[in-house]
Amino acid sequence: MSVPRLDAIVIGSGLEELVAAARLAGAGRRVVVLEPRDSVGGAAAGEQILPGFRMDPVYADAGFLDPRALGDLELDRHGVSLLTPDPFLAAPADRGDSLVLWRDLARSRASIARRSAGDADHWPGFAARMETFARVLEELAGRPPVRPGGPLLDLAPFLGLGRRIRGLGRERMTELFRVLPLPAHDLLEDEFRDPLLKGVLAAMSVRGVFQGPRSPGTALAFLHHHVGSPGGVFGIRTVVRGGVARLADALATAARARGVEIRLGASVERIACTNGRAAGVALASGEEIVSRVVVSGADPRRTLLDLAGTEALDPDFVHAVRQIRFRGGFARIHLALSEAPRFEGISEAVPGVIAIASDLEHVERAYDDAKHGRASELPVLEARIPSLADASLAPEGRHVMSVDVRFVPVGDRGQGDYAPDALADRVVELLAERAPTLPGTILERKVLMPADMEERYGWTNGDPYQGELALDQLLFMRPVPGWAGYRTPIPGLYLCGTGTHPAGAITGASGRHAANAVLEDLGGAR
Repeated sequence: MSVPRLDAIVIGSGLEELVAAARLAGAGRRVVVLEPRDSVGGAAAGEQILPGFRMDPVYADAGFLDPRALGDLELDRHGVSLLTPDPFLAAPADRGDSLVLWRDLARSRASIARRSAGDADHWPGFAARMETFARVLEELAGRPPVRPGGPLLDLAPFLGLGRRIRGLGRERMTELFRVLPLPAHDLLEDEFRDPLLKGVLAAMSVRGVFQGPRSPGTALAFLHHHVGSPGGVFGIRTVVRGGVARLADALATAARARGVEIRLGASVERIACTNGRAAGVALASGEEIVSRVVVSGADPRRTLLDLAGTEALDPDFVHAVRQIRFRGGFARIHLALSEAPRFEGISEAVPGVIAIASDLEHVERAYDDAKHGRASELPVLEARIPSLADASLAPEGRHVMSVDVRFVPVGDRGQGDYAPDALADRVVELLAERAPTLPGTILERKVLMPADMEERYGWTNGDPYQGELALDQLLFMRPVPGWAGYRTPIPGLYLCGTGTHPAGAITGASGRHAANAVLEDLGGAR
């Protein structure tokens, strides 16, 4: 290989990769982004299910847009416009009144009160506590993880966070540390009485984990998905007009404006090392590209074991990487509709989440079935009709609907009851029990199984978080203990994907932290 012309190669053009590339280029570094597919954005790239019916293949929304990572990219100038769907959550009921939650706490209380007056009185306090706890996690997300046993200087940025936690007061601080390791089941049982309210909130606690709500740490997953949301708004965060693909396009535009070169159809086959240091990449085409450092948005296992190879890695480290749990456990079904479905018991159009999770046991049983490799008779569903809030996604009068299906057995290759068509049939049947007009409005459908996501996006076991959001795979233990600082044991090779701290659904933080680590090692801005 020749003398490096580039400072950094970034593998992938997903949201975190684009943030990292823009940050490096903004510091005067020469950067190229290599994307194997023919469109920018990686898994965030949009698709059409039919002409004029646009959808985000795997992302329900953009998560929390970290202002520290994205603030200087002026994304509004590049076409990013945010929406606030309201009501944000609805749950059709088998018995009694359906549940509809609004951004206005008073309207949510009124809806909850029709099912449980006590829960309605309790709702504002619960919303306030969860927002307070989520803000602590937001503070953690804004900092690179502490290295246990590292220099004391690493702890300096966390002193302010410690003061903030102490500022919660003894009672609230104690409650925070009690809640974080709890099963979501226990948290919700302590707080509420209405089965439907507990069921739909429990559905939020199993995103990113292949666990039921009785599993320890699912309360932390629940809070993780609440980071950046207003108090009392659960299950939905940043909705971009035009879909998550519009955000990816804007980030690509911002990166190019800073001088980043983005090459499409460039599939990295191998990370090349010289004298034990990452020195560039070899493409599937046979081309070799030299750079001072390589920054990978692929998951830790794929980056370190497949692309870099194990020759230069300590066996204990290789074992730790192999032990990372990648368990996506969900499928996604997209529908093109001739009209919006009408859900019984819900008079409002719901542009947010429509949850099918009747109680805590519904969510737990769905996990139990999948855990043993069986098709769940009653899966947990989270449906959205984004075209209700954003008419640009479908032709006039028509709509698109996307349904997340939990749980799908990990490693399932789409056979038997989990064949794509059989799963889609079952999901439509369940939705039709609450929206009888739905089947007759379906113009087309598309199913993405975990195996499809692995094949298309390189996600091990179809895991969009590049590692389960479990208690032992977060903070300084992500991706593996001892290597949570975006660097790897191979000098010059860095990780910037959602498999690093602070994990998925907090957009831009991993890319920003990784770029800062690169700049520190390269000597800062040029």
